[in-house]
Amino acid sequence: MENFGYEVVETARLIRREFNRRAAELGTTREQWRVLAILNRHGDGPRQIDLAETLEVEPITLCRMIDRLERLQLVERRRDENDRRAWRIHLTEKAQPVIEQLKILARDFSRDILAGLDADEVAVTAKTLDRVCGNLSAMEDAERARS
Repeated sequence: MENFGYEVVETARLIRREFNRRAAELGTTREQWRVLAILNRHGDGPRQIDLAETLEVEPITLCRMIDRLERLQLVERRRDENDRRAWRIHLTEKAQPVIEQLKILARDFSRDILAGLDADEVAVTAKTLDRVCGNLSAMEDAERARS
């Protein structure tokens, strides 16, 4: 498939746009949802700089995102006990109901975008994307090794 990369990127763009629309109905943005999801999934309390790296955003961009989430009382910054210059990001109790709503939104969204596909088609798609990700990771590792 000559245009595989383009098709994946275009599909991802449409997925992001529709998910953003749905998340906005809950009063959150995709970026805020990503922060909450990562904190919920990977454990509470990462250093702010590490969270920025995980999200692949600049630290100042994450800082603004955390500022907004703090104003909504969904996260809080706490000083790192081992490095007074660093902040750790923690979910608040108020974040849990929002995270549950977002989980429902994500489940329903996945159901909607996969409508009309049978289980075998979904499995093949997942396997294909997993292999493509593996190929990209191998390319990245090879590039690092050359550097």
